[in-house]
Parts: sequence; structure tokens; C-alpha cells
Amino acid sequence: MNTIYITGGRPLTGTLAVQGSKNAVLPILAATAAIPGRFVLTNCPAIRDVTVTRSLMEGLGIQSRESAGLITVDSQGPLQSVPDPGLAGLLRSSVLLLGALLARLGEAEIPLPGGCVLGDRPLDLHLKALKGLGVRICLAGDRLLCKGRPEGGIAILPYPSVGATENLILAALGATGPVRIIGAAREPEIRDLADFLTACGARITGAGTPCVRVEPAPLHGAAHRILPDRIEAATWLCAVAATGGTLTLTELDPAQLQPVLTLLGLAGCEIRESAAGLTLHAAALQAPGTVVTGPYPAFPTDAQAILMAALLRASGATLFRETVFSDRFRHVPALCALGADIRTAGDLALVRGVGALHAAEISATDLRGGAAMVIGALAAEGTSVIRDAWHLDRGYGKFAERLRALGADVMTE
Repeated sequence: MNTIYITGGRPLTGTLAVQGSKNAVLPILAATAAIPGRFVLTNCPAIRDVTVTRSLMEGLGIQSRESAGLITVDSQGPLQSVPDPGLAGLLRSSVLLLGALLARLGEAEIPLPGGCVLGDRPLDLHLKALKGLGVRICLAGDRLLCKGRPEGGIAILPYPSVGATENLILAALGATGPVRIIGAAREPEIRDLADFLTACGARITGAGTPCVRVEPAPLHGAAHRILPDRIEAATWLCAVAATGGTLTLTELDPAQLQPVLTLLGLAGCEIRESAAGLTLHAAALQAPGTVVTGPYPAFPTDAQAILMAALLRASGATLFRETVFSDRFRHVPALCALGADIRTAGDLALVRGVGALHAAEISATDLRGGAAMVIGALAAEGTSVIRDAWHLDRGYGKFAERLRALGADVMTE
């Protein structure tokens, strides 16, 4: 999908099942490199990042097959320690092969990872913590050369980085003694990774808290169901809030969405939980006040652009403060091209609601910024053109098809 054409002004209404989580399935796929075995993963999203990850791991010697959301993985054969740099450069999550390959092989040569450009995203937290566990790491050009199995001990993270927490958990699977991670991230995807590894025989306690402990244990293959994608759920909810209508989401855990649901409620949406799922009924929106992103359980940075797009026509002013990534307002110029009134200064963005939005030709800059542009276009009058829409394929399965199922006027090429 390279270009999306959206004719806005239609309320979105219907029922959708939330796909499996992008941010959960990618570290779990990487984890299979740490464990010789066969794995069955269900509820896997049909997204580009999963396809690239499977190709990346095939180059290491790990075979996989996918069918209707089910991925089978066989990692029993001998593995290479050097991932393909071209494929690794497409994914931020490729850095998780560092911890997995150290656990399995005691060495890894990892190209510097890619993914969305969101400002400074250093690997210092990963590397310093691993060095503290005895791993030898040096930078050779655009590659990290890593040798040595981690020793038991304490790894301290001064910031609760999700990627660093996941890398340390994976590396600790092959450690010579118990590893304690202090200052660990608490996101639901961390707990899902730990649940998968526990099913594989790992001894992990404290996942979802700031202190995680991993003890050496024999490991084997297992089956696991990927948890629902809370950011995809937030995207659909914000799209309906922006356009009007009613949406029921199934296959999700509302508790993981609480910061998003709270702000949508403050903005005037009616939200109900029932046996049928989570239902949002849109109404005239009002500014909910101040939105501050932060590590879980704070408001997620991945939903910042999405909520901003939903509030472009809300009465009043909303102040966004982005505390996680230094360059996560890259979507703002495109939203302003649609007629939004947004002023930015450093980590702050002030959104003043406007009476109407108009069509524009814009280009997606990253995955979540692209989703924000789609939401803005859905709420605008006329037909908008969004180029570089391939960013959306990285995290949303059958995106245009699911929009059309809700009544959107969408075409792609």
C-alpha cells in the first residue's frame, strides 16, 4: 500500500476484533532464537514487521510458516550469529536478537537497528546493562560485536526502556546465574513476553513490575497466544471519536487502554464495557486538558499522534507534552495541512480546535504519525491523498479493508 485516498465526512460505525499486538509478537519471535524448539504462536497480526522479522530469522536458520494468524516456528537447527543488515535496518526490534543470540550462542554481531525515525533512540541502556553482566561489546562501524554469556547479577536501568528490558530478559535466559533487572519497564507486552517464556520453561518473576528476576532453567518449545494490540484499539477508538458514530471492539483488555479511555471520556465520548466488548459512542468533542506521555501505566507515546488527530475539531485547547521521544511531532505539519491549528515548542504541542478540516495531499512520516493523518483525513471535507502509506502496513493488518468495514470511503494503490 503506497497511497491512500480518503473522502472524509462519514461517521464510522460497526464492530471490529482487535488484532494481535505488534509490540508483543516481535519480541516473542525474537525470543525463539534463544531457545531450540518448536513453537506455535496464535493471534499473530498480518503486518509487514512480522513478515520482515520472519525473513530476518530465516537468514539465521530459523524456519517459520504462517496461516490465518497462526505462526509455527522451528529453531532447532544450527543458528548463524549475524543477522542480515538490510533486513535488520528495517526494524527497531531487530536489536532484540542481541539478547536472544547471546543466550543461545554466547555471541552476536548485530547491525544497528532501523524502524520509525522518532528522534534520538540510543542503545546505551541496553549495552551498559549487558556490559554490567559481563558481556563484551564493541562498535565496529555500523555493527555491534558482542561476546560472552551474561553472568548472574543485577542490571540497573535508569529509565524503564521497553526494548532494554526485553533484551535483558532474553539475554538472562542463557546467564550463568540469576539476573535481577531493576528499573524494568512495566508494559503489558513485557508481561506477554514473560508469559511466553514461562510456557517455554523459563523461571521469571516480577514481569510487569520494576523488578524482574530471571533464573537459569531448561528451555523448550511451547504454544502461546499473542495479547491484543492496545495501540490498534486506540487507533480505531480515536478514528470513531473524530468522525462520529459508534464502535464496538472485541478481543481486547480495556484495563490496558485505561489512559486512552479516560481522556476520550473527558473529551465527551460515551464508553461502555459489556459482554459484547468495549463500545464507544462519539459525541461533540471538547478538549480534555493536558496529555502527558510516559512509560506504562502513563499515557502511551504510541497513541499521542492518534489522540491529537482525534481532537483537531474539539472545542477548546489541548496541551500535549511528549516525554518519551524527542521528535514525535513529525505528523504535525501534515495535520496542519488539513486545516488543524497546532503550535509546537520543544516537547509541547498546543492543539486549538477548529470548526472544520479540509482535504490535502500529505505524506506519512512513520507508523503512528501515518495513522494520525488517516484520522485527520477521515474527519476532513473532501478527498485527501496520503502518500508513503506503506508505513501503516508495518503495524496495521488489512487497514483499508477494516476502515471500509466501518463505512469509510477509502481507496488504495
